[in-house]
Amino acid sequence: MGRLKLLKQVAAGLARQFGPDCEIVIHDLKTKDLEHSIVYLENGHVSGRQLGDGPSNVVLKALKETHPENLTDRAGYLTRTADGRVLKSSTFYIKDEAEELHYILGINYDITKLLTLEAAIHNLTDTDEEKEKEAAPEITHNVNDLLDHLIEESVNLVGKPVALMTKEDKVKAIQFLNDSGAFLITKSGDKVANYFGISKYTLYSYTDVNKEKGELKK
Repeated sequence: MGRLKLLKQVAAGLARQFGPDCEIVIHDLKTKDLEHSIVYLENGHVSGRQLGDGPSNVVLKALKETHPENLTDRAGYLTRTADGRVLKSSTFYIKDEAEELHYILGINYDITKLLTLEAAIHNLTDTDEEKEKEAAPEITHNVNDLLDHLIEESVNLVGKPVALMTKEDKVKAIQFLNDSGAFLITKSGDKVANYFGISKYTLYSYTDVNKEKGELKK
């Protein structure tokens, strides 16, 4: 059995085992048309990709590697989709006997709903002592890190990923950022609007009407 045929058999089996939230993708790195490297795909709706689509960042980095023997498989790291869903991903480099890279097998499991469930369970099981520990602010090295931390806190406050947030959820998160002084950071409005998938006009409307809109830096 050829290597690609075997990989396709394994990919199909993994997809059946883990269900529709698990995307399995195979990239062919020996094809003459690298802009269409995906030669096999199960549950492509997870990432929005289709058969014949091009390489991901992982694939491009692998192609730039001058010593393929240095590439090591990665398992259980987090990635995100364009619409904000969280994936638990694994990447396996398939090489020949001469250590030349032929294929990449990728597994991307959508854990967005599981994270929401985890947050809901934590709300039931946490204690006052845990809340006091969580209230301790993080010490950051620059304002960009601080803004990232505040955005993360706003998402944790809502308890669900952006992709699952309602308008009311986003209002709650953005009002938290406003109250925390996040919009005092230069160009923070642009970053927050992009993160939550809304316009700058909508961002202004979501902030507390009693706050000065001049706090938002353009």
